[in-house]
Amino acid sequence: MAVSRAPVIRRPNPFRIHLLLAALGVLVLCCVLSVAIGARTVAWADILSALNGASDTIAEAAVTKRIPRTVLAALAGGALGLSGAVMQGVTRNPLADPGILGVNMGAMLAVVIGIAWFGIASVYTYIWTAIAGAAAAAVFVYAMGSLGRGGATPLKLALAGTATTVAFTSFATAVVLPRGDIAEGVQAWRVGGVGGATFDAILPALPFLLAGFVISMLSARKLNSLALGDELAAGLGERVALARGVAALGAVLLCGATTAVCGPIGFVGLVIPHFCRMLVGVDHRWVLPFSVLSGASLLIAADVLGRIVARSGELEVGIVTAFIGAPVFVWIVRRHRVREL
Repeated sequence: MAVSRAPVIRRPNPFRIHLLLAALGVLVLCCVLSVAIGARTVAWADILSALNGASDTIAEAAVTKRIPRTVLAALAGGALGLSGAVMQGVTRNPLADPGILGVNMGAMLAVVIGIAWFGIASVYTYIWTAIAGAAAAAVFVYAMGSLGRGGATPLKLALAGTATTVAFTSFATAVVLPRGDIAEGVQAWRVGGVGGATFDAILPALPFLLAGFVISMLSARKLNSLALGDELAAGLGERVALARGVAALGAVLLCGATTAVCGPIGFVGLVIPHFCRMLVGVDHRWVLPFSVLSGASLLIAADVLGRIVARSGELEVGIVTAFIGAPVFVWIVRRHRVREL
């Protein structure tokens, strides 16, 4: 498979630090806009009152509901951006993304089966089920993409992931259709969104997100070694299989916990790592933290955009990210000049 190689971008560390601070500033700005903008116009005085704990007026109550929604969007966006960067590093695949590789849909299908066939109800059970489904899907897609000559090439992994996504989506629909009692709730969750978020739903996911974050960030140096190729990484003393497995575990934890709470949200993990590498280069010690901040900003901004374009209703954030991510996916394929299987 022929893939064009873009020139390596090298940035001095002081410049990267300034970019990191700028990314943090953008995230803060997105959080402010998310709290301020919605179907109802809210005065800044009401926003400040709501932040101080008041919810006496309709405006203050609206802001109070937007705060957990903003927190969830930030956590989910950061988790998806980080998991996408890790998956691209583990597979050395520029098309890797939790959505494209079928990991999100594996988590979604597991939760749907759990609800329809086993009656799971608690948030913790949702999360464990989603993580198990995400892990199984990741292993399945990687195994399918590794078949044939050349091993797990980027295009074969993308095709295997796309086929798996279609199959899992169809299977989930078949599971839900006979169950009218759960169909409406499951269908709304399957779109992917952060509306209706509460801190009671967010808190159970925090330990899993934290574990995935720590594992992924600690894998940065190992991902740099894997980027050199398996043989060279092994020659440098890296235990390649273990390094790849541990990093993948971090990505699966992030993706599974996020999908359990928000539903499957696609393309954040594809767009963000490419954007971050354009800014700070290929060193994962910088790409990973930038992916967290940029992913959080993107998902919050997409959520705000969904509220603006569909007033007085809203577009779910999963739909908005699909509109953003699909053209980027095409651009990445053309940029890397994927020519053959």
